[in-house]
Amino acid sequence: MTERTTPGTPPPARDKGFDLATLLAERGGERYELHTAYLNHQLPRMLRTIGFDKVYERAEGAYFWDAEGNDYLDMLAGFGVMGLGRHHPVVRKALHDVLDASLADLTRFDCQPLPGLLAEKLLTHSPHLDRVFFGNSGTEAVETALKFARYATGKPRILYCSHAFHGLTTGSLSVNGEDGFRDGFAPLLPDTAIDMGDLDALERELRRGDVAGFVVEPIQGKGVYATPPGFLRAAQELLRRHKALLIADEVQTGLGRTGDFYAYQHEEGVEPDLVCVAKALSGGYVPVGATLGKDWIFKKVYSSMDRVLVHSASFGSNAQAMAAGLAVLSVIEDEQIVANARATGDLLRSRLAALVDRYELLSAVRGRGLMIGIEFGRPTSIGLRSRWAMLQKARKGLFAQMVVVPLLQRHRILTQVSGDHLEVIKLIPPLTIGEPEVDRFVTAFTAVMDDAHGGGGLMWDFGRTLVRQAITNR
Repeated sequence: MTERTTPGTPPPARDKGFDLATLLAERGGERYELHTAYLNHQLPRMLRTIGFDKVYERAEGAYFWDAEGNDYLDMLAGFGVMGLGRHHPVVRKALHDVLDASLADLTRFDCQPLPGLLAEKLLTHSPHLDRVFFGNSGTEAVETALKFARYATGKPRILYCSHAFHGLTTGSLSVNGEDGFRDGFAPLLPDTAIDMGDLDALERELRRGDVAGFVVEPIQGKGVYATPPGFLRAAQELLRRHKALLIADEVQTGLGRTGDFYAYQHEEGVEPDLVCVAKALSGGYVPVGATLGKDWIFKKVYSSMDRVLVHSASFGSNAQAMAAGLAVLSVIEDEQIVANARATGDLLRSRLAALVDRYELLSAVRGRGLMIGIEFGRPTSIGLRSRWAMLQKARKGLFAQMVVVPLLQRHRILTQVSGDHLEVIKLIPPLTIGEPEVDRFVTAFTAVMDDAHGGGGLMWDFGRTLVRQAITNR
């Protein structure tokens, strides 16, 4: 019988040194208790409330499996990190190879080949850009862009879009368009939000003469809203006229997610001055972020040997991250991942859009490639309208949560609500999925919609549970 301990109690002494498999076998079953005791205690509470407190034993590609061998389709991809799915064999091999090579990594006073090779490969997809800074995350990539834009232009202010999400460290938080993330962390940097697509507001702010740059997601992760046609190109022209920089946040949209290598490439003639990537570049293994930029910007920041370390990262450019990134880009090219994302995304989006006229609670389907938003809205029939009003009164976004839960519990499909107080589900599956996964998702989603429009049953019972929970949390 395996000896168990409780959180806070040192594990029993072992006869040998550290062994990961033994540790997981002995204490892996305590995962939720350990999180409650030592990490963010609200996470396990939230997961239990909505019935997401699953125990996944293994994963591969676009699927998880539990201890009973049941498979779960992943339509979330770790918030986009798992662009190639989990445990892609090419990325796994690259990481084994780099560990086995015993490289003299992170000496800080040499130039290893892997960072240069990864930068060279990344820049082939952005030929108008020249140099790369490697950090460890998406928010760090954005922080780098903010610093570089301010220093290169000599101006203090950054513009961003309402409802934007660019990260949660202090600089990135300053250009976060969601008050729920910003509340309680003031004072932040002196930055200004404009509505996405509002060129008049952009020009009005630029005329003040203190704007270093404009950071924008070509498709916002929160709600899956794309920039209006022509907006990025027109914004770029305004920014250049006022000697400010265009910063494209491609942390979630980059590396094929939207059916182009970068989402900004969907609009002809757009050439950002700085581009931020992360998430999928990691292969799902090693944290990595990258800020790509023009030569003159980098040369202004690193203007002399005295400034050689003026912006750096302790773990930036580490060999494991660089190897993972190189393997990811190789797979994207060799397996035609961008084309697959475009074709599979078109298929999934078209099949979902065909349901809009069938279900009155289904308002819209939008997005590009394998970044898709499913929006719900106020129904027309009296019975459904009263139930919808009950949910909206308690907390906006509860109906979308009502859809996400049965997709997991009854159909074993993991999805997410696209943002707080939004009636939108976001689909960002691994870019490797195909028609079988599309069929499975559409079949399950149709069943959930049929249940919702039936006006009763377990789904609406769960809705009442969510209402009570929302009222309790006020």
